[in-house]
Amino acid sequence: MANPRILIVDTDFAYLQQLKSVLTRLDFMVVGEACDGPSALKLVRNRDPDLLITQDKLPGISGIEIARIMYEDKLGPVIITTDYLEQELLVKAKEFRVSQILVKPLEDYHLLPAVELALGNYQEIIKLEKQIKDLKNNLESRKLVEKAKGILMQTMHLNEAEAFRRIQKQSMNKRMSMRAVAEAVIMAHSLQDTK
Repeated sequence: MANPRILIVDTDFAYLQQLKSVLTRLDFMVVGEACDGPSALKLVRNRDPDLLITQDKLPGISGIEIARIMYEDKLGPVIITTDYLEQELLVKAKEFRVSQILVKPLEDYHLLPAVELALGNYQEIIKLEKQIKDLKNNLESRKLVEKAKGILMQTMHLNEAEAFRRIQKQSMNKRMSMRAVAEAVIMAHSLQDTK
């Protein structure tokens, strides 16, 4: 990912400027800065960053709450910064899939691997979720085709191969997916059953 877009949030303006300088030097693009939770959330929605680095304790909405929203809405990975690590923060960070917790003051050599890992791991998670969705969709399609084949076999007295070829031929002739043809067969059959 070339020049990942990062949004940074902290209540200390001087710290924000220092963090921005370090990230820029490491070839990351800082697309926004905020000092409170509501402003941070608004920037997340408007600027669509690849990564959020936020302080845990913020006025309005906490950094961990923003992490929860980003996790639930699949908006991107989050790195939390904190003055000291508390057990409650660790528990919530695990629950909301926070990529990393960094204790201040941040050292440059801690920041680069944290950012790279957060971005890389998030992309891998998105890829795996897409694969799972595709597999579920394929499985559902196969189930529908099997059901439609059963209907054709029963109503038209066809063998399994013939029923499959009919669905396949309709799919090609109508330029529809086999799933759409199977759904049409099932719907037509259910309409006949209601008569």
